[in-house]
Amino acid sequence: MRVLLAIDGSASSDRARDLVAGIDWPEGTMIRVVAALEHAAELAGLPWLPVPPPDESEIESSLIRRYQTALEAAERILERPGRGVESLLLRGRPASAIVDEARDWRADLIVLGNRGHGQFETMLLGSVSAEVVDHAPCPVLVARSPKLRAILLADDGSEGAKEAADLLAEWPIFEGLRVTVLSVSEVAIPWSAGMAPGLYDQVMETYAESVQEARRELAALVSATADRLSDAGLVTSVEVRDGDPAPTIVKAATEHGADLIVMGTRGLTGLSRILLGSVARNVLIHAPCSVLIVREHTFEPQRATEGAGASAGTTA
Repeated sequence: MRVLLAIDGSASSDRARDLVAGIDWPEGTMIRVVAALEHAAELAGLPWLPVPPPDESEIESSLIRRYQTALEAAERILERPGRGVESLLLRGRPASAIVDEARDWRADLIVLGNRGHGQFETMLLGSVSAEVVDHAPCPVLVARSPKLRAILLADDGSEGAKEAADLLAEWPIFEGLRVTVLSVSEVAIPWSAGMAPGLYDQVMETYAESVQEARRELAALVSATADRLSDAGLVTSVEVRDGDPAPTIVKAATEHGADLIVMGTRGLTGLSRILLGSVARNVLIHAPCSVLIVREHTFEPQRATEGAGASAGTTA
């Protein structure tokens, strides 16, 4: 596997680093640790000034030292027998630089922190993380915790959800973990205003039948997914809930004590290669744990399970 870990020396990136360090990656995995530094004018926050501020070089030098220290520390923490670790200091807009590096290096996975702030850190998604998730050429893991023990897989029957389940089944790092396969039935309750007397009872009866049919279909869906994951060595359970998908997924993750939510997404209609759908976006913003997003056509099973070579180097 090829894992691209993006750090910036913050507490959230330290959690992402520690999560990567604690995972039992397959033999030959290569981990490339990157930090992305804006160009000099952007560092000062004044790219439109014709004359750069006098302390521009000092700001840049200070940040370079900070990032190099973080990269070197990450290398030491991540080194293990059977895996290669290297580091690289990128230049440019952080989100763009991370996405470009993942594409050029053909990364199988990007890992980065959520970059929240203060007491709301676990409920906020930083702009860099959000942009990387939107544009990444591979699955993205936004880390909020250094632990990986229990997983919640959100399954809606879409191609993205199937690819997310395939990833869980095929990547050996998930073998033996506990996975709850959740699907959410979203059926709007009929509104009675304006209906003829007696008609609303008939509508409610039809509504109840629709809900039951939807729940039966979803139960069959999650059972099939759970069976496939069980065959791959994961410990599975299934659950179908009613409600608004995003808050229902977040609530279920909290109740099950999940360390990771895994979900697929197609993206918004007409913008599938640019922006995430609203359910995935809301889960990313409000999740109490790490979130792994698998967008359609970004997961390549055969390549992800091949050895990446065990050579290591430092290019920072």
